[in-house]
Amino acid sequence: MPLAVYMLGLAIFAQGTSELMLAGLLPEMAADLGVSVPDAGLLISAFAIGMLAGAPVLAVLTLRWPHRRALLVFLALFVAMHVAGALTPGYGVLFATRVAAAFVYAGFWAVAAVAAVGRVPADARARAMGIVAGGLTIAGVVGLPAGTAIGQHLGWRAAFWTVAALSALSMVGIAATIRGGGPAGPVSRVRDELRAMAAPRLWAAYGTTALSVGAVLVTFSYLGAMLTDTTGLAERWVPAVLALYGAGSFLGIAVGGRTSDGHPARTLYAGNAGVVAVSVLLALTAGSPVPAIALVFLLGAFGFVTNPALNARVFALAGDAPTLAAATNVSAFNVGITVAPWLGGLAIGAGLGYPSTAWIGAGLGAAAIGTVALGQVRTGRAAEADRPVVNV
Repeated sequence: MPLAVYMLGLAIFAQGTSELMLAGLLPEMAADLGVSVPDAGLLISAFAIGMLAGAPVLAVLTLRWPHRRALLVFLALFVAMHVAGALTPGYGVLFATRVAAAFVYAGFWAVAAVAAVGRVPADARARAMGIVAGGLTIAGVVGLPAGTAIGQHLGWRAAFWTVAALSALSMVGIAATIRGGGPAGPVSRVRDELRAMAAPRLWAAYGTTALSVGAVLVTFSYLGAMLTDTTGLAERWVPAVLALYGAGSFLGIAVGGRTSDGHPARTLYAGNAGVVAVSVLLALTAGSPVPAIALVFLLGAFGFVTNPALNARVFALAGDAPTLAAATNVSAFNVGITVAPWLGGLAIGAGLGYPSTAWIGAGLGAAAIGTVALGQVRTGRAAEADRPVVNV
């Protein structure tokens, strides 16, 4: 792998830490800003809003920019938003900086994906994307608890300063490893990008992305509460179990990076089938600590083994106009991240209990398998349509 791919993963780690760390800082932020904890929680929703919109918009606006310039501009703006957020005394300004930071973070994701796959052979795309996306996995395993600890001991603003410093450091790495004054490769036109987006098989892939992510996140979002309320674990053991989930996700993304280049569809089938099986078993055994803890590890492993294939697949489907396709895939990830916890909340609010989230996860995973099959059918039809006609 080129060193630039690892630098892109480092940048995703720095920015992904900001995406995740607020979950552990809400009480401190609410007290300092003079708002309720639910209002502070809306800062997480603000980030999701920025992520949904930022990737496709910025992908089009910077289509003819060199990758190096786009990545450094996005990171500089991300740093500036965190400096502003750390200095602001008011909730409203902080909310606006969260939306803006997520907006450019999504743009960074989109360009980073294109930059990473453009620097490796076609049969190493999934592995490269596994390294880039692995930055977010490490953010969940290391950045989330570290950011929470910094915020609890030094104040939430210190956590924002730390993210700004890490992001600035990643700018140095990207500036040193991604060179060139012009675009890194042939530049497609907006018209070509939009034409590529019309392919039904590409939208089937987006459906797979949103459903696969949602199948895992609907359970993970309420996992801590399930472990204490249903499984009966003491609160002090919850971080250790969540660390097992992180270890499983790290293993999954490493395996998926190796298998997705040669067998993308099989990887997607196997990963989603594993999520379905683990979710069903978790729903049935959530009241027993030993199987529940083991299943949490497996949920992370099967949930993340699909990640490299989900990221790399759109490049094979989009052909010579991949930028907008990759950006929309980032939005598809965030659709799953946003909608799945909402569905789980509806089930819990209806009195169905925390294990109901795992049943929803199993249903979403099964639907994801259906979209993989649909995408294969669509791809086969497209190949048939492109085959030249021979007159005998």
